[in-house]
Amino acid sequence: MAEITAQMVKELRERTGAGVKEAKDILVQTGGDMKKAFEVLREKGLKVSDKVQGREAKEGRVEVYIHPGSRMAAMVEVDCETDFVARTEDFIALTKDLALHVAAMNPRYLKPEDVPADVLAESGETPEKFNEQYVLLAQPFVKDGSRTIEDKIKDTVAKVRENVIVRRFVRYEIGG
Repeated sequence: MAEITAQMVKELRERTGAGVKEAKDILVQTGGDMKKAFEVLREKGLKVSDKVQGREAKEGRVEVYIHPGSRMAAMVEVDCETDFVARTEDFIALTKDLALHVAAMNPRYLKPEDVPADVLAESGETPEKFNEQYVLLAQPFVKDGSRTIEDKIKDTVAKVRENVIVRRFVRYEIGG
């Protein structure tokens, strides 16, 4: 078993938002294996996400991304429970990433249940493939294709311990 150093605890905290005691306990539990510690914290984060899901989110941010040359822009409204969380670095980073993602990937729908059945039928694609291309929450994140937008939001929920909801988004493009 590796010795648990303050540097290891600090790194785990910075990357996950876990508390000092929680980070240290998980590192002890995983024998100092940072990768396993991330997985354990991710699982805990998913549990936090489930707990806060029904809470009302009336605060938040509207984030705008304007592509260089000003020929395309994206705007996204992301809500949370408190104005305090809306001003945190983690929440702001999420909103900026979501606006950039909307600009880059041009999703048409927010959630899979928003897709009309006739549109899906006309596409001739499987629901999974269609959602991956056109549904924001199901799309692979533009900066890290191994994770979906929904995963990214759940990670932020685990860090800020509040419900986070993407309310709406829009993308404008000159001539588009």
